[in-house]
Amino acid sequence: MTDRPVPDILDGLVWQAWKAMAPPEGFRAEIIDEAIEVSPPRRRRHAVVVNRLRLALTSQLIGGDHAGYQGAHVIHRRKVWVPDLFIAPEDLDEIPDEEDLGVDASGVRAVFEVVSPGREAQSRDRERKRRAYARAGIPLYVLIDDFDGDGTVVILTAPDPDKAVYTDEHRVPYGTDAVIPDGPAKGFVIGEAIVRP
Repeated sequence: MTDRPVPDILDGLVWQAWKAMAPPEGFRAEIIDEAIEVSPPRRRRHAVVVNRLRLALTSQLIGGDHAGYQGAHVIHRRKVWVPDLFIAPEDLDEIPDEEDLGVDASGVRAVFEVVSPGREAQSRDRERKRRAYARAGIPLYVLIDDFDGDGTVVILTAPDPDKAVYTDEHRVPYGTDAVIPDGPAKGFVIGEAIVRP
């Protein structure tokens, strides 16, 4: 019998299963809470918004020591996410995870998610990833959400890792500029140029 608590053993099993996975091309496998979640390729609207966001953010970050990234695993205590976009040091080799499968969440300054249609996808971004990113202490979480009223940008800051919550939330309806308050992207505006249909 092992002296390790059951949750540690289960985390280890989920971690090993995730590492052994080979999702189909375009799919992403993440460990959110205590489960592996596999997401299908994103729709065109999702790709358009993420690309607009990436291009604008790249211009904002030029000359600094941080950059915007896509498609990499962000890892925290055997939990794995693939944000639509995240900000981290220009040299990701500064923040490797211990198994060299991605980057350690401790060095990630911001994550951006564009909410996809469907109840499950919306719950993942609005609830489960919100808790996960706060638990990891990621200082800024931005949701671009076409499905919240007529569209809303939600800026979450001041994570409380012990409670897995962001203690500061600003909800900005589409048509009004949402401004990043702090960090490497301070002053970055998410407005009509990014969210327009």
